[in-house]
Amino acid sequence: MRIAFVGKGGSGKTTLSALFSRHLARSGAPVLAVDGDINQHLAEALGHDGEKALSAPPLGAHVAAIKDFLRGTNPRITSREAMIKTTPPGRGSRLLRLLGDDELHARHVRRVGGVPLMVTGEFDESDLGVACYHSKLGGVELYLNHLVDGPGEYVVVDMTAGADAFASGLFTRFDLTFLVAEPTRKGVSVYRQYRDHAREFGIRIAVIGNKVTGEDDLLFLKEHVGDDLLTHLVQSPWVRAAEQGRYEGDLESLEPHNRHALSLLRETVDAHLRDWPALHRHAVEFHLRNARSWANEATGLDLTSQVDPDFVPGPASLL
Repeated sequence: MRIAFVGKGGSGKTTLSALFSRHLARSGAPVLAVDGDINQHLAEALGHDGEKALSAPPLGAHVAAIKDFLRGTNPRITSREAMIKTTPPGRGSRLLRLLGDDELHARHVRRVGGVPLMVTGEFDESDLGVACYHSKLGGVELYLNHLVDGPGEYVVVDMTAGADAFASGLFTRFDLTFLVAEPTRKGVSVYRQYRDHAREFGIRIAVIGNKVTGEDDLLFLKEHVGDDLLTHLVQSPWVRAAEQGRYEGDLESLEPHNRHALSLLRETVDAHLRDWPALHRHAVEFHLRNARSWANEATGLDLTSQVDPDFVPGPASLL
């Protein structure tokens, strides 16, 4: 299952992404955490020393090689130049199993704090003033488009802050989106933006209240979020210590209410059934949008022909 954590900057989405990833990994479940925010902090939230560079290269710096690998022998994709970040898989494409024995996972995944981690990457000097973060997210979108994950497997993506994710089709790549909201007017304003955009595409959103200090905070969230409020986390001395580099034991030391909230998140994810045809339909829709709006002209090709009408990803496509 694929889970996105979104929210206003500073809401705690990166902290929640890390906590949930650690919660899953601690249970022995196959899990991959992905830092999809151009402000790269998920590794630190998982316990990495931020003064040292990660040993795994970021996806954003190797999108061309990722395209070459994933297009495989698909005759509809003639070259890496003809493959854009929305290009859906078809017959001949190289499909991925979660944390499988392949060169993409071997090259781009490293364990941090007991959790396998993949990162998008930061802007470098050549990007300044000429690139947007969506160019970095191309590797993540291609990865998710070609991933065939199953029940009991989890991809947890820490997304960019605010509603910017809607500027690409990446927001449709998830089974469930957890929106982290502080009990403030700014905190719930991002929820309203997400709710209105997601409703158009049938994307399911569940709100997690964060940094709740008392009944007034909880009532505020219930008033502004309503039935979309799934659960909440209270102010956490354990999290503050972790963010300062002073880990006080493993998650067993986390406050009981917050541990229960993490369990509820997993129960909610596990109760959600994957709809492979809908997932692929969204991928195709956004690819056709991109092809017609800019990519056909940019490449000089008709990229709508990359859609394989007889292909739907899922377990059967691996046979």
